[in-house]
Amino acid sequence: MNLKKTILFLIGCISVTLGTIGIFLPVLPTTPFVLLAAGCFSMSNKKFEERLKQNKYFGSYITNYQDKSGIPLKIKIRAIFFLWISLIISGILIQKPVIIGILAIIGTGVTIHLLLIKTKKEST
Repeated sequence: MNLKKTILFLIGCISVTLGTIGIFLPVLPTTPFVLLAAGCFSMSNKKFEERLKQNKYFGSYITNYQDKSGIPLKIKIRAIFFLWISLIISGILIQKPVIIGILAIIGTGVTIHLLLIKTKKEST
């Protein structure tokens, strides 16, 4: 495995770990980490990408995003809520205007991206 693939693989593993922690720790969002892991694995290790897609907890996040079927409204609301809570807490802890500005720009971009993704109707 070359250096680029190794780095992508490690980022993918870290992202899966953070996504898993995010299931239990509401301040840490799960979806972005799972999608990042899938992207990293797609460029570094197809076997891990497939295993992640077939995972009963994370597979739907990836397939819904990739096939553009949408994200359930409940997940969108939760992701945006915890994104902003995390950014606000980070801003309070850091208290550097430049960093707060960067966090606000990132938060706004992620929020817009999530809002533009099709909302999937939840099956009852």
